[in-house]
Amino acid sequence: MTPIQRRRSLSLVFVAYVAAFVCAGLMLGPGRHLLGGTFALWMTDPLWAALAADLVGTGVIFVVSVGLRNASVYDPYWSFVPLVVVLYWIFHDAAVANPVRAWLTFGVIAFWGLRLTWNWVSTWPGLHHQDWRYGRLREQSGVLYPLVNFSGIHLFPTLIVFVGLLGAYQATAMGAAPVGWLDALGLVIGIGATLIEWVSDVQLRRFRLSEGSEGRVMDQGLWAWSRHPNYFGEISLWVSVWILGLAANPERWWFGVAGPVSMILLFVIVSIPMMEKRQLERKPSYADYQKRTASLVPWPPRKKER
Repeated sequence: MTPIQRRRSLSLVFVAYVAAFVCAGLMLGPGRHLLGGTFALWMTDPLWAALAADLVGTGVIFVVSVGLRNASVYDPYWSFVPLVVVLYWIFHDAAVANPVRAWLTFGVIAFWGLRLTWNWVSTWPGLHHQDWRYGRLREQSGVLYPLVNFSGIHLFPTLIVFVGLLGAYQATAMGAAPVGWLDALGLVIGIGATLIEWVSDVQLRRFRLSEGSEGRVMDQGLWAWSRHPNYFGEISLWVSVWILGLAANPERWWFGVAGPVSMILLFVIVSIPMMEKRQLERKPSYADYQKRTASLVPWPPRKKER
């Protein structure tokens, strides 16, 4: 695909996201009165209102992705929409519970989200390319793929990220405890998590572009200490968001804990096994890499067997 075609692809995706945000905004405004009754009452609560708008935006992106025949149109939704949701919570009321913590939480999420979104924008080849996992799901699901596409590729990630944001909601609207050491811990973990993802992505990209990398296993840098350092960074980010919510209201520690727990289960049960199966199919030496390198949490590698 030529640079012009790639720019056109990104332009189509940009227009799709503008449409999604407009529709989501309408849901927060006049749209909430159309259904009336209990739904209109729920929409007065910023937590449920954000979820409803998030689902509307997801629906718009799904429709566009079907029209463009590329489910990867949804990929940046995972990382960019959380910024919009947290900003909505911050500006929903005249004064948040603790403005310093609220903006601290937004800063952590913005650093992570903008970095990840830019990583997608700068590396996505265009509409001719779709994440290999979506192609595999299409092959496995057959005629049920439209349902799998909507529920598994679009709806499920939206819901699990929203669950992850419960800690951010707690940090902005559910507690006014003074800023303290838990906030500092959440900030350090959040920044560290994004840096781990950043470095691991850069290292992997350089390896793939290097001469002779085809068929070889990436076992350098952070990848020598963990087979999935980027996933470790992702999980750590959501742990930091939960800690920031915990700092706001320690007595309700349980409110946002489903966020990091859900992320751990997602990567350990779904993402890592799927990725490892593909690597074993393509790279015979990956089995040895598995033996000497930690799966997720970075740890000094075992010595290579001679």
